Amino acid sequence: MNGHRIESSMEHDKPPLRRTKHRRVFEHVLADIESGRLKDGERLPSEAELVKQFGTSRPTVARALRDLQNMGLVERKVGSGTYVRKARKPMESWRFGLLIPGLGSTEIFEPICGQLARLAQRQHHTLLWGDFGDKRGDADSALIEQVCNSYIRQKVAGVFFAPLELTEDKDQVNQSVIAALESARIPIVLLDRDIVAFPKRSRFDLAGIDNRRAGFLIADYFIKLGCPRIDFLARPGSAPTVALRIAGYREALLGSGIIPEPEWIHSGEPADEKFIQKIVADGATAIICANDLTAANLMRTMDALGYPIPQKIRVAGFDDVRYAELLRPALTTIHQPCVDIGTIAMQAMLERIENPTFPARDILAQPTLIVRQSCGAVESFRPSYANGRDAG
Repeated sequence: MNGHRIESSMEHDKPPLRRTKHRRVFEHVLADIESGRLKDGERLPSEAELVKQFGTSRPTVARALRDLQNMGLVERKVGSGTYVRKARKPMESWRFGLLIPGLGSTEIFEPICGQLARLAQRQHHTLLWGDFGDKRGDADSALIEQVCNSYIRQKVAGVFFAPLELTEDKDQVNQSVIAALESARIPIVLLDRDIVAFPKRSRFDLAGIDNRRAGFLIADYFIKLGCPRIDFLARPGSAPTVALRIAGYREALLGSGIIPEPEWIHSGEPADEKFIQKIVADGATAIICANDLTAANLMRTMDALGYPIPQKIRVAGFDDVRYAELLRPALTTIHQPCVDIGTIAMQAMLERIENPTFPARDILAQPTLIVRQSCGAVESFRPSYANGRDAG
């Protein structure tokens, strides 16, 4: 990959990048349990032994064991150790529904749903998928509600829902889906985004990344590159995650003594040449885009206008989609650890079914900044955190 990693703390979903130590510990112990090498009631190696075996930290080992405990595979006894659950009763099988209107157009949902499917199969659950007619990004509102009603008729145990965005009727559709599922007493875990605008918070569990921190990371990097003015670009109707990214971006600027002007934050179409010309004419030196698709369209528009990247404008995005490093220049972006998001979403759903009165939670994976050529960084320039690796 043409880039180096910053603040790496979760698993990257692409083959060239190694698994985190947390996942290595988790998968090793899980394999021992599933193969029978560790039998019912048998004591696992101590945390100290696992720390030594994997060359990692105690919090990392504790987190891996906690994930196994949340799956009902081990039990931890204070002062004694961790044991394979003895005489476990057969795990109850559930049927879950996926309500992901952006599945055909938003790349991050494919690996998230893939991990949900793997976990469902491993735990003997069933995962139902729906067709939303969004092959080109145009989700059909009627189909969304139709799939939702189908899940209700089938009495699913829970629904993983990624709220609709970028359409005029998104709020109406999202609220209609939520109302129908709540009326049927079906638990909901939101994926990636909330159904209300930041700083409001809905009453549902949410699995995603720390978008505020992601916005801070990418703006802080541009600040360290010496950019005097950093703008933010999003399309109209974007999800609440974008407001969180903007909040993090503003915090980074303010923390460096830069007061962000309201006109630095733009809502518009990146393919609109006149719109982009005005941003450049107003003095922008770097543009952070709300996602990689917006960044890719912006780069194409700037190429048509004869504005070279990064010489004229530095550009970055969010998501780290597959084509991000194939763009020319390759795109600096925030990587989303999709496998981990799928894992925590499934854990949240199972815990919600078992404890329906728990307060709503944001369960957030940590973002990773992937530095590539579009930000204009040179190989010799690396901020103090550029060599960070997952200690756990």
